[in-house]
Amino acid sequence: MINEAIFREYDIRGLAETELADPVVERIAMATAALYVREGKREIAMGMDGRPSSPHIKDIFSQTLARFGLQVTDLGLVPTPVVYFAAFRHKMDGAVIITASHNPSEYNGFKIMLGTAALYGEQIKEIYRLACDGPYAAEKKGSIKQKDILPEYLAYIEENIQLKKKIRVVIDGGNGTGGITAPELYRRLGAEVTPLYCDVDGRFPNHHPDPTVVKNLQDLIAKVKETGADLGIGLDGDADRLGVVDSRGRILWGDQLLIIYARDILKNHPGAKIISEVKASEVLYSEIKKYGGIPIMWKAGHSLIKKKIFEENALAAGEVSGHIFFNDKWFGFDDAVYAGARLLEILGNSGQTLAEIYDSIPQVFNTPEIRVDAGDEIKFRIVDTIREHFKKILPVIDIDGARVKFPHGWALVRASNTQPALVVRYEADSAEELQKIQSQVDEVIRSVKAQIGS
Repeated sequence: MINEAIFREYDIRGLAETELADPVVERIAMATAALYVREGKREIAMGMDGRPSSPHIKDIFSQTLARFGLQVTDLGLVPTPVVYFAAFRHKMDGAVIITASHNPSEYNGFKIMLGTAALYGEQIKEIYRLACDGPYAAEKKGSIKQKDILPEYLAYIEENIQLKKKIRVVIDGGNGTGGITAPELYRRLGAEVTPLYCDVDGRFPNHHPDPTVVKNLQDLIAKVKETGADLGIGLDGDADRLGVVDSRGRILWGDQLLIIYARDILKNHPGAKIISEVKASEVLYSEIKKYGGIPIMWKAGHSLIKKKIFEENALAAGEVSGHIFFNDKWFGFDDAVYAGARLLEILGNSGQTLAEIYDSIPQVFNTPEIRVDAGDEIKFRIVDTIREHFKKILPVIDIDGARVKFPHGWALVRASNTQPALVVRYEADSAEELQKIQSQVDEVIRSVKAQIGS
């Protein structure tokens, strides 16, 4: 039995021992092979994270792809963005990464690319349907070859990033795969590096590898203060998201980091488009305009943002969650280690510390993402009702849920793409206004949930 719930909006993810038992992995690999063959794709890159279950799952998946005539380039144990790099740099026909990102160690999964585009939404559901419809007859014998892509990846970034002065940085790898690339790369660039949990251990013995959770950054903050470093960079389990702290231990979230990157890019590319999501601070969009750029607000989700950056030919994009995308000097995909290198370059060339840059960003009052339970069968109806309610009295941006603009702030209510829940966030220019907005919207959410059912 294949559990449909593991086929999520942006990837496939489930418990390795049960939901990804060997027959299920083989079926998913067959389905992926069938998709590739149907689309005329042959050369496929493959990599894996450091989870205990990853080598076995990778072997099954790669052997199944080869059995269906595909040419698999096995990159071994690497961060997810290194697989992206191989796919873009060598114009591969697709890629599969064995990873469950920041999930606990007992999970695993697959991020799948068709060409250089990440599968998402209905494409992921199609893999499920193909997996259920199989098995399929093998076409012809393919091949598996090993390739060490890391030297090329590191050299490419080293040639395109220059630091004019030494920066002291602490890297918290979270025992994920970012520990393979980040310390060596940053040292090559001339930074003074203090590694923390940079040995790859897919059991994640020190803390959960998710730098968007404040408690997971506490060791990084302590080490930055202890060493007197200029900043700290925390990586998630497969190194496609980052969290950053300044020398005072203050956390910079993804939308604040995008402000820093946008300011730098717009110096040389006035009028460039910069993309973010509906959850991002209004400060971000205002700062992009202030520095001569064109801000674009888009739907939440790294696969959706990645697609949009190419459609708009934008030079950068980012999400609050720490997915950062560069389309100048880079390939448009999210890479936390590369994003960290760009930040080191800015600090090494600007004459400002990160703490000083932090202080230059206008401060507002906002909440983190708040999850409100709502069943998958009704969460979109709840959002639709809330949207129509507020449209009668206030401006509403409805590209992804309802972002309601109040005189002194905004509120966002949208349906989660990955959970039976609403995602809610609030922002205002004062603590008092934040409380007012939150109270008003919370009351509407409660009323609508009671009306529709929870």
